[in-house]
Amino acid sequence: MKKKAIVIGSGAGGATAARELQGTYDVTILEAGRPFRPFTGNISLFEKFKWTGLFFDEREIKMLFPFMRIQKAADKMALVSGIGTGGTTTICTGNALRMDHDLKKMGIDLDPEFKQIYKEIPVSSAHQQHWKPVTRRLFEICKKMELNPLPTTKMGHYEKCTGCGRCVFGCPYGVKWDSRQFLNDAVSKGAQLITNCTVRNIVFENGKASGVMVKMGQKKVIFRADVIIVAAGGFGTPLILQNSGIPCESGLFVDPVLCVAAEWQNAGQNKQVSMPFIVQREHFMISPYFDYLSFFFNNNWRYPAGNILSLMIKLADTNTGSINNKKIYKKLTDQDKQQLRQAVELCTEIFSRLGVKKQNLFLGTLNAGHPGGMLPLTENERDSLHPAVLPENVWVADATLIPKSLGNPPIFTIIALAKRVSKNINNRN
Repeated sequence: MKKKAIVIGSGAGGATAARELQGTYDVTILEAGRPFRPFTGNISLFEKFKWTGLFFDEREIKMLFPFMRIQKAADKMALVSGIGTGGTTTICTGNALRMDHDLKKMGIDLDPEFKQIYKEIPVSSAHQQHWKPVTRRLFEICKKMELNPLPTTKMGHYEKCTGCGRCVFGCPYGVKWDSRQFLNDAVSKGAQLITNCTVRNIVFENGKASGVMVKMGQKKVIFRADVIIVAAGGFGTPLILQNSGIPCESGLFVDPVLCVAAEWQNAGQNKQVSMPFIVQREHFMISPYFDYLSFFFNNNWRYPAGNILSLMIKLADTNTGSINNKKIYKKLTDQDKQQLRQAVELCTEIFSRLGVKKQNLFLGTLNAGHPGGMLPLTENERDSLHPAVLPENVWVADATLIPKSLGNPPIFTIIALAKRVSKNINNRN
């Protein structure tokens, strides 16, 4: 009789693990949210509501888009995650950036996994043909500043991109790849997907994990399994582990995001692919990005959407956060703040060369959406990818394993990591 595996979460790590394990195991995927649907409403209508002042707290985004969840950290930083099939991959910008250099230094070589991914997911920068004129100008300015800007490789069929600018609301045209494709593959091979169920904790019998306790509506149900893979994301996974008596470290990173923006007539950035090119620095990256969160909830973003031009800063923050009893404790350290100021200064210089004066710039809302690091891998686990604190038949397959902030989109790397974890699980079967 085939062994059973439970995969908690259907995002990058969970969907990958389910796809890789189904066949060797009978897989059940437990997803807290419901089936994802891209936002197809009239954003211009919501823009009119903005001027009424009804939007004043980022957590209200669920009124506009129920598949995006906002939580607040101790210092009020807005923390973004996806809720629904596909997890956060459905609301990301589809970037295919390999960011495993720190893992490779530890002796974790994911070359075979990345080679496999390139065969399974189309990757290109074909979106360049749809860049707005001001984006091309920014790219040339960064080149002249010797910042080595590179067009962003994306997962999906971007030669078909319509330039609707809705990447973070779920691509309505199916151009952007998200983990629902791997999820569908797993289901087509026999995996069972159960939505609208929230995993509370892992259940143990005779010192071994035997299943998970799940809340479905008002009911509590136990799902039994031989192997449990926790991939509920950098916020969800630590909570499940801690509820199960498995300690995590206070090493939460979140990749904070801050946008520097200006009024620019007919910029059209809101009608363009998000993050078309990237400038990499040691502690942060910069990319053109229209920040809907700031646009709807930040009073400084008072211009029409089509007339706002923005550069995103994504910071590699220090691992100093924690999650306890559903509360997230995360603050920027003095070092984080200093590096963020340096990034703002660089954005200011880029805008200056475009012709925007410093006094005409305005900042966005500090937010973050790449949590991880609370059960970091060590060199002792470079072969197993199984932290010693975990029971033998419990695994983690998401950014919780990543030792420190990437300061970059992590999804491509999470997929590779989940593939290796799944391979190790299959080899132990």
